[in-house]
Amino acid sequence: MKTLNDFNFKNKKALIRVDFNVPLDENFVVTDDTRIVSAKPTIIKILEDGGSCILMSHLGRPKGFQDQFSLQHIVKKVEDILGVEVTFVPDCIGEKAETAAANLKPGQVLLLENLRFYKEEEAGDKGFAEKLAKLGDVYVNDAFGTAHRAHASTTIVAQFFPQSKCFGYLLAQEIESIDKVLKTGEKPVLAVLGGAKVSSKITIIENILDAVDHLIIGGGMSFTFIKAQGGKIGDSICEDDKQELALEILKKAKAKNVQVHIPVDVIAADAFSNDANTQVVDIDKIPDGWQGVDAGPKTIKIFNDVVMQCKTILWNGPLGVFEMESFANGTIALGNSIAEATKNGTFSLVGGGDSVAAVKQFGFEDKVSYVSTGGGAMLESLEGIVLPGIAAILE
Repeated sequence: MKTLNDFNFKNKKALIRVDFNVPLDENFVVTDDTRIVSAKPTIIKILEDGGSCILMSHLGRPKGFQDQFSLQHIVKKVEDILGVEVTFVPDCIGEKAETAAANLKPGQVLLLENLRFYKEEEAGDKGFAEKLAKLGDVYVNDAFGTAHRAHASTTIVAQFFPQSKCFGYLLAQEIESIDKVLKTGEKPVLAVLGGAKVSSKITIIENILDAVDHLIIGGGMSFTFIKAQGGKIGDSICEDDKQELALEILKKAKAKNVQVHIPVDVIAADAFSNDANTQVVDIDKIPDGWQGVDAGPKTIKIFNDVVMQCKTILWNGPLGVFEMESFANGTIALGNSIAEATKNGTFSLVGGGDSVAAVKQFGFEDKVSYVSTGGGAMLESLEGIVLPGIAAILE
């Protein structure tokens, strides 16, 4: 696969699809700059080669041109992170954009206006993609967060750069990390899947059973498995229509020699509230009027033992209602176990909205091998789907 290292950007204008879809507060201050920081190595490599960068991104879900979604609001933040002056142009195609791109000198950075101000972006319009393509000499896709969308700037534009397109460092790293879990990782390989619903993880489970040796099923989805096996789960969250599927998954895992680990005890609460009364109970003996909200002490120990024997770990989804302080213990304990294993040489990949939020909240970000920047894109990759944004560069 072609990456930045296959190109010298001297006197070249790199048209880079970045993912600067960052959260802003009511005063348009960036509240989480992870995605901008993640794109920095790609941009700096091109500038150091003696090239210039034309950055294109979307922000939010605008309906036409709406000031609150203008990328102008993030220019200062991008400048601070890159340590380079950034020129902003209030359009992404047409005369203004073309003039700004034409005047760009080596070492300079240009940020285009929000791509989604044009409906043609999300429609994957070829004419729109061609107008974007006019701006640069080389196309670089470094936006993993949107690689699962066949939009004009993530996929279609690559057609206009048959010989001069590549992955940025971030996107290349995302692909390599997922490959480590699914294909090249040192064994034993463990996948930890948590979160509320089995239904949202079915295709992932089915796709990774061939790659993993151990599967931990935690969080809300574990109750569907317990109930399917005849356990009493009280008022815990459960997808009743997925019980048969849960049994089917266990059968498939057994046939493939995958060891499945489901919680054995839980912290049960008598209300969905941080101040609820709690008790530790076996997961298959939760009394009526009580619901499982976090992993119990025995489960935490068992999961720790599994984590410690594995050499490659994927973590997708929390073990409890970690947003409430009283029920965050299981997720924090799992984070500690994975951090410890990583310190001992295990490769650990964290991905998917809630687990990334947990990792950031509890300070594990620098204690795991890699934190994925793309929620939906990461999940589709794990489902075995070749993402359109990645396929477009490989073609």
